[in-house]
Amino acid sequence: MLNTVKPSAFGLDGLRDWFIRLAAPVFAQLLTHLLNLSLEQSVVPSQWKSSCITRNRIAKVSQPRTCSDYRPISVTPILSRIMEKLLVKSLLYPVITEPECRHIFADQYAYKPTGSTTSALISIFQPITNLLQEHDYVHLISLDFSKAFDSVRHYSLVSKLAEFALPECFYNWVIDYIFSRKHQTKAGNVKSAFRKINASIIQGSGLEPVSYVFTACDLRTCVVLI
Repeated sequence: MLNTVKPSAFGLDGLRDWFIRLAAPVFAQLLTHLLNLSLEQSVVPSQWKSSCITRNRIAKVSQPRTCSDYRPISVTPILSRIMEKLLVKSLLYPVITEPECRHIFADQYAYKPTGSTTSALISIFQPITNLLQEHDYVHLISLDFSKAFDSVRHYSLVSKLAEFALPECFYNWVIDYIFSRKHQTKAGNVKSAFRKINASIIQGSGLEPVSYVFTACDLRTCVVLI
């Protein structure tokens, strides 16, 4: 993973992607030991708990006019993202795909190995087509949660994860990961002071988007025949 780190924004620790790729043969073994130690002791380095929020050039509307029209990205350290992706691949993805829990995530299509936009569209149009064979019309009501990631409470996230058969060290690691987390906002060359947060899914991380699947896994499609 160190050899294949893609060019990306670096976190507040200042470690660049090109340096990590070049120095990988030197510190790969030591880093592996530190990451395993972090998981075993359920302790997240304090540097990984601080992030900088910037606004990228991808706008949420066709004609952006204000700063709120652009998507904010929380820039976290690259090494943190590497460990998060490893944990997601080795611990969270197996839970989503195992037979005992597969039905729980059957209607979740984002941030999972077997999900796609095509699958989501098929799951919408197939029941509509079936209903139209017996009914003259079908009403489809869809909801779009505004800033859904920002509305997730940390206590809700950890309570949802506790319902699945995850290693205790990983569960405690996630608690430490979100505890005492703080961020700052950057606009141009100006940075704000750090503020602690107790909610929101960190969109710049490797762990949190998949965690949202666990947070929303109890939401179900409702079909009402009138």
